[in-house]
Formats: sequence, structure tokens, C-alpha cells
Amino acid sequence: MANVPALKTASIPALGSDAGLNRYLAEIRKFPLLAPEQEYMLARRWQEHQDPEAATKLVTSHLRLVARIAMGYRGYGLPVAELIAEGNIGLMQGVKKFDAERGFRLATYAMWWIKASIQEYILRSWSLVKIGTTAAQKKLFFNLRRLKGKLGAMEDGDLHGEHLSKIATTLGVTETEVNSMNRRMAMGGDTSLNAPLREEGEGEWQDWLADDGPLQDELLADGQERDQRHALLGRAMEALNERERHILTQRRLVDEPETLEELSQQFGISRERIRQIEVRAFEKLTQAMHRLATDARLLPEPA
Repeated sequence: MANVPALKTASIPALGSDAGLNRYLAEIRKFPLLAPEQEYMLARRWQEHQDPEAATKLVTSHLRLVARIAMGYRGYGLPVAELIAEGNIGLMQGVKKFDAERGFRLATYAMWWIKASIQEYILRSWSLVKIGTTAAQKKLFFNLRRLKGKLGAMEDGDLHGEHLSKIATTLGVTETEVNSMNRRMAMGGDTSLNAPLREEGEGEWQDWLADDGPLQDELLADGQERDQRHALLGRAMEALNERERHILTQRRLVDEPETLEELSQQFGISRERIRQIEVRAFEKLTQAMHRLATDARLLPEPA
């Protein structure tokens, strides 16, 4: 695993074949999720000191996220254990490049690295000769099954009529390409959703079906970030004078921004002057938000 953080590997559960998947899933549930402040401090320790213990905690707290994402790719005929292992590599890459100062949670950032790593593995396993090399073909490969499910087009054989046309239009490819990819993917074979995870028959694949909607981790992280940013924005706006607040709001914070000409007429100044005030106000707002965010992180946690 080149170019990934030096982790305390003994702390990370071993992932072997699919036969041991239940045990692995049970083990990773034991790792606690991190509060925003904990995540921020660990990320700083890794960035500034290359602390392997901090990197390990960041990775292990997100192993469940990797497993959920990997389950969404189980229909490509590849062992789920291998998909999870590839996703874990993507997670480590995400941890390595994560910048906590940007204000986002690690789950929001790392999910793109996780998906990219899994998709690259799938492409290598299926071979580019088999599925095509263009961006459109790759998009078709990774979205065809999902769109078929959404349209209820799960019948055997070629797609026809409205289903075929809808998928081709949505993905920006020809109907011929859709049918060709559909045949190739059918040859790969799917695992029954009722197949047991282990030989003893405890648990089925469908128990780990991935929802196409956002993950709970993502929803929680996005909600926290949205609330925090909204509160910071309100406080940071106090650093602007009345004219700056009005111009910045009307230019950048409303659904239908006013033009420079409209604002210049309101204030009796030139359009260039309005533009200068807008730029300066945005800079002041950004600085105020960064200062407030930094101050908030330095405050002691409530008892």
C-alpha cells in the first residue's frame, strides 16, 4: 500500500475472504465514531506531526463507511471482501490528503477517494477491453444497473422501448451502446441476494443492501457543517458595515442576484465602485469566518 499513511496495522481488523466477512463487519462496528472536534485534532496531528496513531483512529472510525459503499458495488461479480479492501486503500489516501482547515468532515471528503479506488479496481478486474475506455462507457458501466432498477427494467435479455431510450438519454450514449453494455454485464453474472454470507447460513447478502440515498454518516456530517456555517456566516456578517452587507447579500447570497447597474443606481456610485465594495466585503467576510472558526476550536469543551 504505497503512498498511504503509516498506520498501526495491528489495530485494523484483518479482512480475508468473503467467508470471514461477518466477523470483519462485527469487528469494525466496535470502533467509535468521532466527534467533529476529535476529528479535527486528529487530522491536525497527522498533518503536522505524521502521527500514525492519529491516522489509525481516523481510518478505523470510517471503516463502516467503506463497507457500506463497497456493498453498493457487489453486483459486478467480484468478492465483496476485495471491494472493501480496495475501498480501505482509498480511505487511507483520503486521510493522507484531508485538510481539516477547509471546514468539511472527513466522511464527506473520503467517500470520493473510496469510490474512486473501488471503481478503479472493478475496471481493472473487468478489463478495459471488455467494457470500453471512454468516459461515457465508464459512466454507462457504473450506472446502468442502478438506472435499470429505478425504472424496473430487470427483465432478461435486451432492453427495449421506453426503458432503452430513457437510459441512453440520461447517460448521453446511444441505444446500441446501452444494449451492448447490458449484454456484457449480464455475462459477468450476479450473486443472488438471498445467498448466505457464510456457509452456516447466518445472514444474507440482502441484509447489507446499500441504499442509493445519502449515507447516514454523510447526512449527519452535512447537517452539522450546514448549521455551523450558517451560524458562522451570521456572526461574520457583523464585521461588515450596512452598505457592505447589503451589496454582498444582493450580489452573492440571494437566489436572483442584482446587477452592478441596479446597485449602482441605488447607491449613486459607479458599477466599478460597487464591484470593489463587493470584493472587499467578501474578503472581510471570509477572514471573519476563518477567525471565528479558529476561535471556536480553541474554546474548551463544556463540562
